[in-house]
Amino acid sequence: MSAIKFLTMAVQSIIQLPLMCGDEMDEATREFMQQRAEQLSQEMTRLLQEVKQGSQEQRSLELRSQEQNAFVWGALLFTALQMWQFWAVAGVLVLLFGFCRRLRKRSPEPDSSSKEEESSSGNREQVEKEEEEDDNDADDTGRFLEQHIQWPFQNLATECQEVKDLVANFILISGCMLSKSFLLVLQPAIEVGRAFEGWSPREKDIIYRVLVPLKPPRGHTFHLELDTVGERPARNFCVRVELVCTCTREKLAGEILCFLHHPEEELRRNQDPSLLHTLCTGSYLDVQKTADWFSWLVKAAWPALPLSSKCSLKMLPSSRSCKFQVIKSNNESLTIEMMFGVQQGDSDIFASSQTTEATCTPSTMWSESYAVAEVKFFRHVARQAPHDSFHLKCLQLCARILMGTGFPTSALKTVVMRLLTTRPLSDWRRRDFLPRLEEIMQHLRSCVKEGRLDHFFFGNERVPEEIILPPHFRTAKPLNLFQHMAQDPIAHTRALCEFVEVRNRLTRLLMYGH
Repeated sequence: MSAIKFLTMAVQSIIQLPLMCGDEMDEATREFMQQRAEQLSQEMTRLLQEVKQGSQEQRSLELRSQEQNAFVWGALLFTALQMWQFWAVAGVLVLLFGFCRRLRKRSPEPDSSSKEEESSSGNREQVEKEEEEDDNDADDTGRFLEQHIQWPFQNLATECQEVKDLVANFILISGCMLSKSFLLVLQPAIEVGRAFEGWSPREKDIIYRVLVPLKPPRGHTFHLELDTVGERPARNFCVRVELVCTCTREKLAGEILCFLHHPEEELRRNQDPSLLHTLCTGSYLDVQKTADWFSWLVKAAWPALPLSSKCSLKMLPSSRSCKFQVIKSNNESLTIEMMFGVQQGDSDIFASSQTTEATCTPSTMWSESYAVAEVKFFRHVARQAPHDSFHLKCLQLCARILMGTGFPTSALKTVVMRLLTTRPLSDWRRRDFLPRLEEIMQHLRSCVKEGRLDHFFFGNERVPEEIILPPHFRTAKPLNLFQHMAQDPIAHTRALCEFVEVRNRLTRLLMYGH
């Protein structure tokens, strides 16, 4: 009980502690504290006397222990009371410190935004650095493959220019030779085929192909008739030749006799024969007759060509085109194939003499050619693609792998053209060499497995607008280039087996370079 009383008085002393009013205690406060100290001292003396008067030793020990503890606590509390200014100041400082920290957390420092920007910028730089390292690794892989693979050594750009100059001179000289005849009118040649597209899987035997558009001579007109017999992966046409009346022109200029209204005897005596009597079979323009005439024309014009003084000409056999070699003095040669065709309207699609896959094609049948549209497509891609684009390298390598298999180059080209319009051109750089090769092979495998590969120019909304197509092409039903696989299970199985060999070839090429 005595200890409890002592603690109660100590607590009362703390409660009655006056508030701080300055740096030092006032006089009244000091007197009050002294009185309380004397009262506490007297009370402690009385308590000690009570402890001494206890009769039982155990009770005395317990009281002594309790009161000693009480005395210690009282002394500590009394000392604390004397230091109340120190604790008050310390408390205020703690409160101020806590308040400042709270304000600092709630309102960011003036330069915190810049620090965050610096941190964010640092993070971006780190990410960009990592991405750049990944790109460098991929680019190193692409560079290694480029150097590891034995690419055909080709000087396509120089030789393409030589061919263009040669053919342009030929067209100019031929125009002068044919100016008074009623044979075909030759238009400026259009360079087509893989060499002019910028790629070729071969090192030797590169064939430079050009397409010479044909116009009807005076007094004649052309009509294209679509062959609708059966469903084919490519369309064929017949070029029907008709005579038109030239009586009005004859009266005004007196240049020619009208083939329709003059007697044959008079025509035969005064004028060269019409196209119907020279290069046609019946009423249709004949491909083989036209090819033979082209060969004669090349030989006739050759002496007047600038190259004839330092090169020799060698004609090559071909039933549906004009093919020849220009042999230089250093025994190097250029192989040139001149095809010819009739334009469909003002489009980039022609009915051409281009060789078809059919083993027996009638001489009056002209196959639909997309060669002009294809070369325009690759020129469009070349303008849009990055300078280090590898899309032609991918096409060249895959075509090299497919050589000797049953897969035509036209099918591979269709696959690559479709991927070039569905995947961004920025994904065709050297660093993406391997992924694009794999994607091409996967797409080709999927087409072989399904037995379907849609023609690029039919029903394809992704064809660039600069390529001029006949109006019905964009809405037409696509032609299946793998139709023979869909119709013939044996051909389909053979194609699947050949594709396994193609993948093995690609693996060996990437491993050994050849």
